[in-house]
Amino acid sequence: MVIPQHVAIILDGNGRWAKSKGMPRNYGHAQGSKNVERICEDAYRMGVKYLTVYAFSTENWNRPSDEVSALMKLLRNYMKTCLKTAAKNDMKIRVIGDVSRLDEDIRTRIGELEEATKNNGGLNFQIAINYGSRDEMIRGIRRLARDCRDGKVEPEAIDEKLFEGYLDTCGLPDPDLLIRTSGELRLSNFLMWQLAYTEFYFTDIHWPDFTKEELMKAIEQYNARDRRFGGVKEEQE
Repeated sequence: MVIPQHVAIILDGNGRWAKSKGMPRNYGHAQGSKNVERICEDAYRMGVKYLTVYAFSTENWNRPSDEVSALMKLLRNYMKTCLKTAAKNDMKIRVIGDVSRLDEDIRTRIGELEEATKNNGGLNFQIAINYGSRDEMIRGIRRLARDCRDGKVEPEAIDEKLFEGYLDTCGLPDPDLLIRTSGELRLSNFLMWQLAYTEFYFTDIHWPDFTKEELMKAIEQYNARDRRFGGVKEEQE
C-alpha cells in the first residue's frame, strides 16, 4: 500500500458530535483536540511524513463569542500538551495562518513550540490557526508586490514556484490526500492553492470518532485513485 506523504485534514463535526451526546459544543472541541494527538501518532506510525490540520479558520471568529473564547482557551492548553507530545514523538510543529490577530500569550507559546521542535525529525505537524486560503494568498501577494516595488523581484520572474515561496506553506510538499470529516463536501477556504491535484476523501464520521481504522480507510481509498496530474498513462495514449 502506498502511504501518502502529506495528509491534510479538515477537523469537522466536534459540535454536532457533542450535541448528539447531549453535551455542549465546547465539550466536543475538547474531545476533538485529544483526538488530534491520537491521529498524529497513528499517522506517523503508518508512514505519513506531513500532517496538516485545520484548527481555526479566519471565518471562525464569526461564531458566538463564548465559543470563540472557549476555543482560544483550548488552544492555550493544547500548546502545552502539544509540547509534551512533540517531545515524546519527535514531532516538528509549524503553525500556518495569520497569528497577528491572536492574543500575545498565544503567539508567544506558538513561537516557543516552533523553536523547541524545529530540529525534531519525526512527523512534520502543521496546525492552521486563523487560517484562510484567500487571506493567505492576499498576504502573499502583498509581500510579493512590495518586493517588486523595491526591485527585489522582476514581475517577469514570477511563476508558481516563486509565488509558493510567499505562502504560509513555503517549503512544504502539497498534500497528497485531503480528509474532511462530518459529511460536508466543501473546502471551506482551506489550502486552495495547495490542493490543486490532491485526492479528496469525505466521511460522515464526526472528528472525535475518527480513528486509526478510519484513517486507514481513507488511505485505502487513496490507493484506489489514479493520480495523473493532468496527463495520461502510457497504455491510454
